[in-house]
Amino acid sequence: MRGPMGQKLAISLAFGSSAAVMVLELISLRLVAPYIGLTLETNTAVIGVALAAIATGAALGGRMADAVPPQRTLGPLILFGGALVMLVLPVVRWTGEAFRGGASDLVFLVLAISLFAPASLLSAVTPMVTKLRLDTLAQTGTVVGRLSAYATVGGIVGTVLTGFLFVSTVPISTIVLALGGVLVLVGIVLTLMLRGVKAAAKPVAVAVIGATLTVIAPRPCEVETAYHCARVDADPNRASGRTLYLDQLRHSYVDLDDPTYLEFEYIRSFAAAIDGTWAEKQPLDVLHVGGGGLTMARFLTATRPGSKHQVYEIDQAVVDIDKRELGVRTGPELAVTVKDGRLGVRDEATDSRDLVIMDAFSGVSVPWHLTTREVMSDVRRALRPEGLYLINVIDYGAAKFAKAEIATAQAVFPHVAVIARTDELAGEGGGNFVVAASDQPIDAAAIRNHLETPMQVLDRPNGFVGDAPVLTDDYAPVDQLLTPYTG
Repeated sequence: MRGPMGQKLAISLAFGSSAAVMVLELISLRLVAPYIGLTLETNTAVIGVALAAIATGAALGGRMADAVPPQRTLGPLILFGGALVMLVLPVVRWTGEAFRGGASDLVFLVLAISLFAPASLLSAVTPMVTKLRLDTLAQTGTVVGRLSAYATVGGIVGTVLTGFLFVSTVPISTIVLALGGVLVLVGIVLTLMLRGVKAAAKPVAVAVIGATLTVIAPRPCEVETAYHCARVDADPNRASGRTLYLDQLRHSYVDLDDPTYLEFEYIRSFAAAIDGTWAEKQPLDVLHVGGGGLTMARFLTATRPGSKHQVYEIDQAVVDIDKRELGVRTGPELAVTVKDGRLGVRDEATDSRDLVIMDAFSGVSVPWHLTTREVMSDVRRALRPEGLYLINVIDYGAAKFAKAEIATAQAVFPHVAVIARTDELAGEGGGNFVVAASDQPIDAAAIRNHLETPMQVLDRPNGFVGDAPVLTDDYAPVDQLLTPYTG
């Protein structure tokens, strides 16, 4: 290629390379989730790595464009960037599987390096094509501004397509292979145009190795949903027992043959709170925020015939798994709506529910917008005067988030109690805290009669809560308040 690069080709390269960086950033978040979970800190760190790569690539690309003719480096740069993209998935997954359940810092470090390298190379494309477009200093501002604008638009398009289309329709491994393959193909064409066959050989070899490793890399998911890496495992000790995993966590346990069997301690606390509040077999109108395996809906249908349930579950694929593998059948008594729980609660009629159960999680935390005083006020509106609100909260150590959630419930409801193990309330461990809130006095003694040792009911939790903040839509630092699990 002699003289300046054509405008259409330059725009296409700036647009496409920036889009590729954003696709890579978003799928990197999905890759790491099964091994270290997703929190605000994880999201922030991955975004920070991507931005650092973009800055580094832009600086080095501009410097390289002045030192070496871009015709010599542009094709191999894109080709090698595509090859490295194909290595991200196998490197992260093999590291994650090797250290599953621990060494999360190492897993993230591997991801950061794997993301930084190709993102930096791809971010160097725009300054190089800018140099190739400059045939006169009189149009420098126009050329730089136009290519920067198209690169930004490419980033936006890559983000939107990944978030709204790619992740929800195809597996992550397919996205990685397709992205890397397109980059390699473009790189090969440019290299052949600008340099010849020999310059393409080594990067192509790396790409072939990366593609092969991607295909044979371990797959932690049975199903890749729009929000989670999901799978269902059979319980080796109970023939009809099934555990639903979302990312690295056990989210639900159900017994296909016995819906009254409750495996998880916090679920048994839910049941104790309900059985200590209402007469045996009394049917209830129940709203569930968060579906999971629908364990409580099954239990209440079996123990309180005639109960009616409305479930809001944000992930369609989880609902599909429930129906396909966990035997869920929807109908007049069990309505499952794919919808954000906050919006679902807002749509509920006033005084329409006896019981609202909040059991929605993103990683180990309740999504922040489901923790605030405003959503609790909506819950209170939807509850009948004698109704009960139950919240599942996970926290450890100082339990700052659990205390803040209890304080928030106290700011909305006149009566609040906490069900937890003795050591959890003493700050000597951690796990699940069940918060119960109501407009009517909570019968702690009746609930306690249904609990098993060492669970207890704290019906005056002021001393436990201390000066914890009330969470609001304006201030809800859930991820920062959470104490991580270190056991």
